[in-house]
Amino acid sequence: MQVDADVLRAAVVELFVALGASEETAALIGVHLVEANLRGHDSHGVGVVPMYLASLKAGGMMLESELRLVSDMGGMIIFDAQRGVGQVTGHRAMELGIERAKDHGSAIIGLRNSHHLGRIGHWAEQCAAAGLVSVHFVNVVAGPFVAPFGGTRARLGTNPFAAGFPRAGAEPVIVDFATSTLAMGKVRVYRNEGRTLPDNALLTAEGLPTNDPNELFTTPPGVLTPFGQHKGSGLALACELLGAALLGGETQHDGTSDPAVINSMLSIIVSPERMGTLEAFGGEMAQVLAWMQSENNDHPGRVLLPGEPELATRRQRLDEGIPLDPTTLGQIVASAEGLGLSDLQFQRLTQVN
Repeated sequence: MQVDADVLRAAVVELFVALGASEETAALIGVHLVEANLRGHDSHGVGVVPMYLASLKAGGMMLESELRLVSDMGGMIIFDAQRGVGQVTGHRAMELGIERAKDHGSAIIGLRNSHHLGRIGHWAEQCAAAGLVSVHFVNVVAGPFVAPFGGTRARLGTNPFAAGFPRAGAEPVIVDFATSTLAMGKVRVYRNEGRTLPDNALLTAEGLPTNDPNELFTTPPGVLTPFGQHKGSGLALACELLGAALLGGETQHDGTSDPAVINSMLSIIVSPERMGTLEAFGGEMAQVLAWMQSENNDHPGRVLLPGEPELATRRQRLDEGIPLDPTTLGQIVASAEGLGLSDLQFQRLTQVN
């Protein structure tokens, strides 16, 4: 079915308020998840709700946990999220990072031990909206799911990387990707929609190539591959060390799995204005982007900038609605009912058509 974004956002807010979240917390969750759906990243949209509810039930996600200040050195701050809601902890950490970067010209923000931070590009967009360049290194602790290059056994998480570059009078350039060939949530989407995976994205638990997304959810689970062979594997390691180890956060250093998805994130935020390079930065970036796209001037749109496909999808889904497959909706409803919740908007959606 196609669901209006406002309806889907209201359903998320209603669900988390019913679970005991404040209106502010529920609203931040709703905005973040539905924005991921709008931009075509259903892997990080409302489909994660069952995982969140399972984590909440197991004590892995704390609905109203406060950010604990670990250290504050002016332009460098470390927070411990204490497994608080990632959509809240990420938002608040970036708010302070933006404030400090505007004051000092740059800021290094360490956010450790947060519950799932969602789509990391969201935080790059938050910084870009304030006119700031940002880079984000993130680790994932939930159990190893990605093999290192040259191996067939899982050792790290899907450890995402993101960077954002604001543009005057235009949408920012947002680079955002997992360091695995496919994010774990994208494999879930393939499974729920009954599609087969592209080649070389997943191995069976025995280390054999497979196109079956169900293999990731077996016991023992299948193994994701790193993107770009040694390059993605190396960047995943950098994310683990920069995003978590450097901050004193939890790392994925053994085979231990967790019912929660825990992220730590190192964010570097820079003000071109305070650097005195704002005009040069904007001019040079415009030239670089135009040069990148110039190869296909005869066929406009064939070379897309990072973030452009998401913006096109967002326009379409705001107009036509967000696709929500019956399997994903059923998983959300079953998870809510497992916690004793009934007569919610999500349950009413199952009665549509």
